[in-house]
Amino acid sequence: MHAAVIVFPGSNCDRDLAVAFEAAGAKVSMVWHKDTALPEGVDIVGIPGGFSYGDYLRCGAIAANSPICGEVAAHAQRGGYVMGICNGFQVLTETGLLPGALLRNAGLKYICKTVGLRVATSDSAFTSGYHADSVINIPIAHHDGNYYADADTIARLQGEDRVAFTYTDNPNGAQADIAGILSANRRVLGMMPHPERAADAGHGGTDGVALFRALAGELVTA
Repeated sequence: MHAAVIVFPGSNCDRDLAVAFEAAGAKVSMVWHKDTALPEGVDIVGIPGGFSYGDYLRCGAIAANSPICGEVAAHAQRGGYVMGICNGFQVLTETGLLPGALLRNAGLKYICKTVGLRVATSDSAFTSGYHADSVINIPIAHHDGNYYADADTIARLQGEDRVAFTYTDNPNGAQADIAGILSANRRVLGMMPHPERAADAGHGGTDGVALFRALAGELVTA
């Protein structure tokens, strides 16, 4: 598996994401936001957490209009895999690759803690390493993680089995407790929690490892 990790000014989880991909056996290329092409042979693009462009305008809004994001969108439209974590999820909604928006947390405060996530579906390359309805513990670290979409969109996501993860105890007011969603072709994942921060026992947990291993297994065999 060849993974590309996009780096924006203000990214702070890009190296963590690269290490998690590498630990799962992936080759990793770091790609600067001003680049206009992805490296040859990339299977999956990772958009990391952080505060791209200082979260000016709206979280992810400026990053979504950076030169590289046009190529990320083209990669997704060709059927390539994309994963956006935290700020990366915000970028994916701003590009239109995923529906909805991430609003300010209901409590209007930044939240940084480990939370319980229910695996809502195992039917994706990202979640196939888990059993549906199992609960995993993954850290969150966000100020704008309150997932919002209109009622029809929420119903469509649920009806098409495109909700990837839900919170067991909603920390931010997200509609339908949504913590992560999939695109219609199930090859784009956006999630607010940080699986790359739960991929090393030395960091306090390894519940994120299965996500990266499942991806590596799926994309290597593909």
